[in-house]
Amino acid sequence: MFEPAHRELAELLKETSRSFYLTLRVLPKQIRPQIGLAYLLARTTDTIADTAVLPVGQRLQALEKLRDNISGNAAPPLEFGELATAQDWPAERALLERCSESLATLERTEAADRQRIRDVLATIISGQELDLRRFAEASAEKIVALADDGELDDYTYRVAGCVGEFWTKMCRAHLFPDAMLDEQSFQMKGVRFGKGLQLVNILRDLPVDLRNGRCYLPAKELGGANLPPRDLLEPGNLPRFKPLYERYLTLAEGHLAAGWEYTCAIPRGCKRVRLACAWPIMIGAATLKKLQAGNVLDPDERIKVSRAEVRGILLRSVLAQPFPGRWEKLVSFAKPCNPV
Repeated sequence: MFEPAHRELAELLKETSRSFYLTLRVLPKQIRPQIGLAYLLARTTDTIADTAVLPVGQRLQALEKLRDNISGNAAPPLEFGELATAQDWPAERALLERCSESLATLERTEAADRQRIRDVLATIISGQELDLRRFAEASAEKIVALADDGELDDYTYRVAGCVGEFWTKMCRAHLFPDAMLDEQSFQMKGVRFGKGLQLVNILRDLPVDLRNGRCYLPAKELGGANLPPRDLLEPGNLPRFKPLYERYLTLAEGHLAAGWEYTCAIPRGCKRVRLACAWPIMIGAATLKKLQAGNVLDPDERIKVSRAEVRGILLRSVLAQPFPGRWEKLVSFAKPCNPV
């Protein structure tokens, strides 16, 4: 995935990307290194933001320093020793210890791709910084919620919608630059694709986030349902919460449906990219069905798609790939769409 001198970074990518590594492995070689590097740097910034044992101010300073290095506008020495030693997971410790190697690889990347990586990381880091400031005083005893749907939409764009934008630009530049597409619609659906995946994560992780003092569902909407965030800590409140929760499940489904239309618009000859897009959408759709059926307020009810189900998704998609009719029906909520 990287040049021979940085095979260690490829191994680190495998250790830290978990399920996303499947997607990276299937990507065409023309875009695999760039997207892998962007992911590696984004996981590094995410590790910094999530190091809860260190004060928020220290994490913000570290993010600012790394952002300056990524942007190429400044190159202050990177000293992540304290952050690295605070990591329980060896792979995340290695992310911080080897950050300079990731940055050196970025500098050797072709100029246009380097700028695309810088742009998406600038947006992701802005979302992480906003998150740290927003929840600086949050705790299990003091739950802080987003203000309204506008804040939720902005957050999902900053941390994931922008990735759909980046992905689209990379594919257009390297894989199908001459394909006849409605560029504005294609870009918009790519953004919604990313937002949908992030919203699924938010809806699935609600009980864990609440116990960390974070509520990504807006206070305005919860107030309209007479549900202060603290009430969501009680599993017995699901009947009161369900109508509002289903509204956000529908929003996530709509985003994923747009992502599926985006996937079907990718030229059929780009089989690897179509699979790489299909897998997270199919897993996200399966997750939404489980969330609809379960009690998301119960922290003991772990709602997730099993490994066996993921293997089934991979197999079905590969077998359906040569047949447009079967392919379009892989996701039940998707509207009919004609591949370009």
